Amino acid sequence: MGGDHAPRAVVEGVALAAREKPSAREFILVGDEDDIRAELDQLKADRLPISIVHASETIEMHEKPVEALRQKRDSSITRMIDLLKSGEADAAVSAGNTGAVVAASLLTLRTLAGIDRPAIAVLMPNPVTGITVLLDGGANAECKPVNLNQFGVMGSIYAAEVLGITNPRVGLLSMGEEQSKGIPLTRESYALLEREPINFIGNIEGHDVFDGTVDVVVCDGFTGNVVLKTSEALANTISYILKRESRRTLPRVVGAALLRPAFRYLKKKVDATEHGGAPLLGINGAVIICHGGSSGLAVRNGIRAAERFVEHNVNQHITRSFGGRVATERTAR
Repeated sequence: MGGDHAPRAVVEGVALAAREKPSAREFILVGDEDDIRAELDQLKADRLPISIVHASETIEMHEKPVEALRQKRDSSITRMIDLLKSGEADAAVSAGNTGAVVAASLLTLRTLAGIDRPAIAVLMPNPVTGITVLLDGGANAECKPVNLNQFGVMGSIYAAEVLGITNPRVGLLSMGEEQSKGIPLTRESYALLEREPINFIGNIEGHDVFDGTVDVVVCDGFTGNVVLKTSEALANTISYILKRESRRTLPRVVGAALLRPAFRYLKKKVDATEHGGAPLLGINGAVIICHGGSSGLAVRNGIRAAERFVEHNVNQHITRSFGGRVATERTAR
């Protein structure tokens, strides 16, 4: 029930996914049953492997997450996470209130052994390798060095296991390449990350996020969300300017027509719809967070991201890395 185009976009995305492999997957739509059935009927999707779990309340995008979860105990987000906790669902996908999804996941599912806080792993485009993983994308506005250290390891695992990147290069977002640059948070995080058994390449700057010199970008959630939203706005601005200027004269119209395939390729590379959603790494469950403005296509791709997360056993890999440390620390005590 969450998102700018709910419930239509979510139902449409699930219907698209269900039609791809009708016998391989089952879907549960959580929310107002009457509204959902109406959308299914319009999309002629009532015979697809889709069931409905009724939730009488909806957490709106503007509501304060923790307060809304307490006041709306029968919200679609709460019920969705409960299904994941009980094992009735293998993964959860939401385009709703991000803070509420993160809070519900923390309260109900808890974090994996050895993880203090989860992180949203956002996929950013680059012209060399294609994808750069940035985390945290907004789950934690304030972080400690130990959190950034864990983000770096989890991001490296996700890049290797799901994206297939061999020995992912992990960089710490700062205001200079030198180890001494940055604020106390980044300087202390640097010292922790360089001790990890990952390919930590040191500090990186803003331009490195998009130039393909790094595979995993580590930062606090406040910085990561600013980078994400600024990037989205810049992409929209460039697109608007290109469309406007390409129509001003006849030669430009002809040139734009010839370049249309290149423009389509560019749009596909920078469009968040293509990736669908960002995994919430570090949670004891598979949770995918989609953009609030997700279309049906974006929701379908978010479902694909959830499938990849489960198929590649991401949480098992993270637990194997951090769980062993917890056991070692307990033995040492």
